[in-house]
Amino acid sequence: MKKLTFIIFLCCVYTSGIAQQGALKENSKYYGKESFAIEGTGVPESAKESPYDRLPLSSKGKVRKAVWDLSKNSAGLMVRFLSNSSSIKVKWGILNDTKLNHMASTGIKGVDLYCKVNGTWVYVNTGRPTGMENEASLVSTLAPGEREFKIYLPLYDGTTHVEVGIDSTSYIRKPAPKTQLPIVFYGTSILQGGCASRPGMAFTNIISRKLNVDCYNFGFSGNGRMDQPVVDVIAGIKASFYVIDCLPNMTPKQVTDSVMPLAKAIRAKNPSTPIVFVENIEYARIPFEANLKKSFEAKNEALQTEFDKLVKGGMKGLYYISSANAIGTDNEGTVDGTHMTDLGFMRYADYLIGKFKENGLLLRRASSQ
Repeated sequence: MKKLTFIIFLCCVYTSGIAQQGALKENSKYYGKESFAIEGTGVPESAKESPYDRLPLSSKGKVRKAVWDLSKNSAGLMVRFLSNSSSIKVKWGILNDTKLNHMASTGIKGVDLYCKVNGTWVYVNTGRPTGMENEASLVSTLAPGEREFKIYLPLYDGTTHVEVGIDSTSYIRKPAPKTQLPIVFYGTSILQGGCASRPGMAFTNIISRKLNVDCYNFGFSGNGRMDQPVVDVIAGIKASFYVIDCLPNMTPKQVTDSVMPLAKAIRAKNPSTPIVFVENIEYARIPFEANLKKSFEAKNEALQTEFDKLVKGGMKGLYYISSANAIGTDNEGTVDGTHMTDLGFMRYADYLIGKFKENGLLLRRASSQ
């Protein structure tokens, strides 16, 4: 029966084709943020400059300007809702109209629609950006019935507003809030989603779907350096566990100077929550560039040294994840030797999930904190 339901759903999606701008019907009604849940953020909307920011307004002036500007990118954020509509449309605005020469526009500033089918999140369609203001028809002619949807927001541009369009005679409503505590990630451009072809393929979004848990994305391209003002923000978020994946943006000395203060700051507010440190990802060029290999090894050695000091000093709940073969052994997981393709992100998500399970890292409910 489950297989039949899934086939029917896919057939309905197929009949919608790849309808985009220009195919929108006049009988749709659009709803704003009052009608859906904004997820993937641990900062209350009341504390933000924009509901689609990743850092609170209070961080402005405390974090470096580059970090603040990147925090306006909506990486990891999504809207989730229930609807019985036969069609789903979306309007969204972007902040900068960012362009990159190694990443698809759909990943930078597009949106992805997913639908939950038999308990599994299934990709439906992507809204392709055309400018600062965008509009797309994502699916139509769905069979009758209530469904749960989520729309992933742009990874490398800011989102100014989102409106979800449904049939004028249908309803949209917020789903029940999740009860599990999130996984909080802090890292670099790779964490932010560079260079996924579309928002749903950032590895935190993949992990979120596979484990059915919110993943908060504090990835800052070129600027994930264990900065204390950012650490202070994430330490204030109650989490199932924290994942620190910052080494690609750091020097060995920065690693040595920053690991212990980071761990102590998180521990001060979260005495028992696990903290996971991840080694520098293995770049595709490492076998060919001696200097790059030397830097890579020095950073990982510095992380291991500081990690061992913390453990020897009596800090509990610390975990260390090696990067060896994290995205395979064929060197085919990146777009430029560093930033991942969808293939690389799928492999990395599966690798991290495996390591989380191997280390006994469990998702916790809010009441268990």
